[in-house]
Amino acid sequence: MKKVFIITGTRKGIGRQLAEYYLAKGHIVCGCSRGKSAISDKNYAHYKLDVANEDEVIFMIRSIKKKHKFIDVLINNAGIAGMNHILTTPYENAKKIFDTNFFGTFLFIRETSKIMIRQKRGRIINFSTIAATLNLEGEAVYAASKIAIESLTRTSAKELAQFGIRVNSISPTPIRTDLIKNINKKKIDNLLKKQAINRFGEFKDIVNVINFLIDKNSDFITGQTIHLGGPI
Repeated sequence: MKKVFIITGTRKGIGRQLAEYYLAKGHIVCGCSRGKSAISDKNYAHYKLDVANEDEVIFMIRSIKKKHKFIDVLINNAGIAGMNHILTTPYENAKKIFDTNFFGTFLFIRETSKIMIRQKRGRIINFSTIAATLNLEGEAVYAASKIAIESLTRTSAKELAQFGIRVNSISPTPIRTDLIKNINKKKIDNLLKKQAINRFGEFKDIVNVINFLIDKNSDFITGQTIHLGGPI
């Protein structure tokens, strides 16, 4: 059955891979990013926006509702990272990380849920990170923004469960994308050693969990954060 997906941060990385994956499955995908998209597909619509801009997010969701009537799945993938000692982290950098990671996720949950409530169904997947639980030096603000997403996931799951909406999050281990390309190799290696499964994550690992969470048979699962790579 064809579904309508909203996926944030689809210009590159995991977001783009997710968009292309679900398009290849015959679904409709509405994506967004600050820049233009290179995805060319009759079932893909791209919105150039800042996920933390309330007016732009509202416009996107209303446009999708007007065209497609339904929104089946929201994947809050858009995010930015930052590695700085707490003493050398500029306020503007910290604010930018929270704007994109947390407030962007919040806005898309809020606006998409308004549509899903009328449908009495919907699946929302948020992105956390393994760094949120490891207390890694240099990632205080980034990890805090993702811990906030995990808390938002749990509470919104309770608030939206009565409407048939399930909210979960996925916490990936490092994956070879632009998000980690500037991180010191030694730091990455030390992080991987702390996992039960000592390897980089792959796209197939992420999409496997997402497919599980959006499957109709997972209707009893909500408010969970699944950590890839095993216990930490």
